[in-house]
Amino acid sequence: METQVNSASAIKWKVSGMSCTNCALSIHKYLEEHGAQDIKVNFIGGDVSFKSEGPTNNLAKGIESLGYQVEDPSTQQASKKGKKWFKNHMQRFLFCIIFTGPLMLHMIPALHLHFLMTPYIQLALTIPVYIVGMDFFGRSAWNSLTKGVPNMNVLITLGSSAALIYSLYGTLTGQAEQYLFYETTCTILTLVFLGYWMEDKSIETTQAAIKKLTVSQKIMANMIAFDDQHQEQIFTVESTQLRVGDLLLIKAGEYVPQDCKILWGEATINESILTGESVPVLKKMNDTLIGGSMVEAGTMKAYVTAVGENTVMSHIVRMVKEAQAEKPPVQQLADRISAIFVPAVVSIAVITVLINYWWADVGFTESLLRAIAVLVIACPCAMGLATPAAVAVGLGRAAQQGILFKNAKSLEVFKSIKRVVFDKTGTLTTGHFVITKYNTTIPEEEFKQIAFSLEKYGNHPIARCIAQNWKCKEWMRWTKVEEVKGLGVWAYDKEGNKYGATSSKGLSPNTILEKSHNVFITKNDELIGWIDVADEIRPEAKNVIDTLHRNGIETIMLSGDSQEKCKAVSNELGIQQVIAEQTPEQKLLQIEKLNKEQPTAMVGDGINDAPALAKATVGISLSDSSQIALQSAQVILTNKGLTQLPVALGLGKHTFITIKENLFWAFSYNIVAIPVAAMGFLQPTIAALIMGLSDVVLAINSIRLRWKKVHK
Repeated sequence: METQVNSASAIKWKVSGMSCTNCALSIHKYLEEHGAQDIKVNFIGGDVSFKSEGPTNNLAKGIESLGYQVEDPSTQQASKKGKKWFKNHMQRFLFCIIFTGPLMLHMIPALHLHFLMTPYIQLALTIPVYIVGMDFFGRSAWNSLTKGVPNMNVLITLGSSAALIYSLYGTLTGQAEQYLFYETTCTILTLVFLGYWMEDKSIETTQAAIKKLTVSQKIMANMIAFDDQHQEQIFTVESTQLRVGDLLLIKAGEYVPQDCKILWGEATINESILTGESVPVLKKMNDTLIGGSMVEAGTMKAYVTAVGENTVMSHIVRMVKEAQAEKPPVQQLADRISAIFVPAVVSIAVITVLINYWWADVGFTESLLRAIAVLVIACPCAMGLATPAAVAVGLGRAAQQGILFKNAKSLEVFKSIKRVVFDKTGTLTTGHFVITKYNTTIPEEEFKQIAFSLEKYGNHPIARCIAQNWKCKEWMRWTKVEEVKGLGVWAYDKEGNKYGATSSKGLSPNTILEKSHNVFITKNDELIGWIDVADEIRPEAKNVIDTLHRNGIETIMLSGDSQEKCKAVSNELGIQQVIAEQTPEQKLLQIEKLNKEQPTAMVGDGINDAPALAKATVGISLSDSSQIALQSAQVILTNKGLTQLPVALGLGKHTFITIKENLFWAFSYNIVAIPVAAMGFLQPTIAALIMGLSDVVLAINSIRLRWKKVHK
């Protein structure tokens, strides 16, 4: 466990024992009161992150005092505590049912087990169950009360303790026949343990997609080393021991141990761990390999490019966990209600006793049982679980299909998207350009040298194409280089000459030219040549556009390219509106205008798209985009690129539908169940069972998202 932290260090812990939003609220409030900042608590995954400027030992102890177990992932060491009696709720249930079973038998008239009617025998059977129950429920309830955020276990503790105290009073005063409710105490605790176990198992399944991404964290690798005679030697090592730059031999049937780049050979790779597709992909020299994918056929030599937290898979898992910890707007109401739910239910239970006893002409015993049923059947967990369960499944499925949401808000916002704006180059087209023709007024080799020397500093796909095709050993050295988004690259040599590689917008107004060319090379603002390149349309683009139209989503192309070229692409794809020849500033203004009309998603990949991506209702970028575009976007489409766009939109919409269904069930359950219990239509034992099942219903409904068809 960390003992010292220098100014505002980021802390990441794994905290076990959280079962609902109230648990997360307790931890969040405790950390907030003790100076922590940027707090994120994901009770489903157990991930807690925050920033702190002081020692963290006391914070960890404070969280443990709330009844949770803290582990520091950086050390993989859990905090040391006394050995627990039981490891999970199933073990507690199995222990308790041994004593609760006989108490429930006497409720069956046909058995006539008169010895079980003896109050002291029932008390003896109740004590072990109550001790185990209070060790968990009582401890958690007390700690939550002392921290100011009462949780679900307060209700369970009050209900079971009230039944025990009432029965004990009858036993000690010789009035056992009127006060004998020991079985109520036991069945409440036992069945709630069973319900909690079912909740835990159900919630675990919501994380199934994320677990698949981390299934191959520790595998064996064949590392290549060289002896004194420069002969290859193969050593088998664990993947966790590899470092960047290590050489590997990867054969058919083996997992790729870490992110790698192929130096020799080729193979077909199954990347279903990330994409969800079992169709293998051919990989050859200079291609990248994702750690955790499997080699189906072929042999390769590769070098490690990333390990541990820096791998693609770790980055994806980290992003998904961070997104799960984010609270979408729809959850805020449920959180506010959950925070005041327990005091409200206790008040309702007290009112239930008073109304039934004083006004409904019901005896005190029956009134108390009804109040206990109210305490037991009420479930703030359901309201707290409604959103996180759906978000966990939605984000998990998205990640498995190569769709990364940086935050849960983006997932929810997708529900209202009715318009998608596309950049052209690198988004609707492949971005893999080839030079088709060029013209120059200076010697050809000198022209190519100038073009390469300029475009090697450009980030646009066209610039990369020219730099790759005209690469030369002797390039011009510049004293100053400047890239202007959406216009081009300018540079100065040591003699003070100004060179430029630009679009038509970057040229001097006096320059006479045909604007249809892609790149213009200038010297001291005088045109010395032009270059034309061709870019192919992405093969999946037409189907994606058609799918969006079938789902009633409007499509717009927003590009800095010429009107003529944009129109040609839009005609081929069927895009409904074209806005061409836009600078980054103009793109930003266009997105701002479109956003005011209706929620708009923007798909882009270049530096010139970054401002618009950040401004859009939802910014979407492709995984091979520029770094600034990736940072500006809220959603990243990996591997298959545009193919997953309809899935992302549909998944966002159906996740929100699932959240609404869950919230409807959670609120309806409590609105109906509490009055039913207060009116005496539910025994506390039945209430305990129903309470446990209420969360299972939410989890099952959320899990449906893993298989549900989300787009037409």
